[in-house]
Amino acid sequence: MDFSQLQQSIETLVASDQFLQATISQPRMKSQPTKRIRLKPVELRGTRVIQFEYQEERILSHDNIERTDLRTPLDDALENFRQIHLETTEVIVHVQISKKYKVFYQTKPQQGAKQIDLSHNRQKNYILKEGTVYPFLVELDVQTSDGRIKAAKRAKFRQINRFLEMIDDTIPHLPTERTIRIIDFGSGKSYLTFALYHYLKIEKNLNIEVTGLDLKKEVIEHCQQLSDALAYDSLSFEVGDINDYESDSVDMVVTLHACDIATDMALARAVKWGARVIMSVPCCQHELFNQIDAPALELITQHGLMKERFSALATDTMRAELLELVGYDTQLVEFIDLEHTPKNILIRAYRHDRTVDPKRRESYEAFRNLLNAKPYLEEELRRFGQYD
Repeated sequence: MDFSQLQQSIETLVASDQFLQATISQPRMKSQPTKRIRLKPVELRGTRVIQFEYQEERILSHDNIERTDLRTPLDDALENFRQIHLETTEVIVHVQISKKYKVFYQTKPQQGAKQIDLSHNRQKNYILKEGTVYPFLVELDVQTSDGRIKAAKRAKFRQINRFLEMIDDTIPHLPTERTIRIIDFGSGKSYLTFALYHYLKIEKNLNIEVTGLDLKKEVIEHCQQLSDALAYDSLSFEVGDINDYESDSVDMVVTLHACDIATDMALARAVKWGARVIMSVPCCQHELFNQIDAPALELITQHGLMKERFSALATDTMRAELLELVGYDTQLVEFIDLEHTPKNILIRAYRHDRTVDPKRRESYEAFRNLLNAKPYLEEELRRFGQYD
């Protein structure tokens, strides 16, 4: 299927009476304000139309399009995004579009009877629905036994849903022919670990095996008890250090708030294992703050607060670029996390097999040298034979 055939196919599916929903994601340009477009059929004044929900960093906007007028907004979306997940009552469609607009098109039959919801409302379109009972959320004290979200945990519920939106984007990058191996370093209380397991294993019916790793024995024991109580047979928790953990094969590495260079340890090991997906929210980036020596940047670094913020941004920028240099498509996206800071940066990386442009390395090393930095991640990648 070429790109023009894809445009026609998507328009036909969305305009059909069987259309359920679609998500168009992975913007081609990181600077693009719209990060995701969700489509669903709604009924307005007795007429079925398609609602386009445009999601920016902090803004949701909606546009209701007649089914005869879908060509322009759909063509615009397909030109500017690289991934489509679409469902009708009969089929599920996954599409990945390369940088050169090569189309990878997969379909599979829909499982079970699906009802088309034509209701028109402004309620947030969460992956986990309010009013639906999720046993893991009940066990984690986020939800009551009758499905209500507890007032004190509403922010946590939003955070979990935001995380699952990002996890949903990773599915096309995961293997389908064998068990998917996932490691969560520094899993802590494991709200997101349980959410990831529930979504991929129970809702998406993927063959996964998840391990949560943390240094705190009491926390690990509690999480394992919850996993056992929920009968999550493929979710286990272990006491362990990121620096000592070894595994033969890992497909996804998740590391949320591993402090300072612990993030780099996890990233380096993910690269060493050839992980297809990396999801990392760093914190406490102190390493560069103590190294930076750049007279040209004294206007910023003379102020401790500004130096701290610049160091954090520069650290994550270099991490992202190093991952690019060792074979990953890397994005820095905003991740809401209310337990630590109002907003955090999430590093999301997908492994590829393309040749890396050598000019990228020149650019990275020029920036590193400007700061007189010695990034721990670069040293670890070199030690593992991934960067030379």
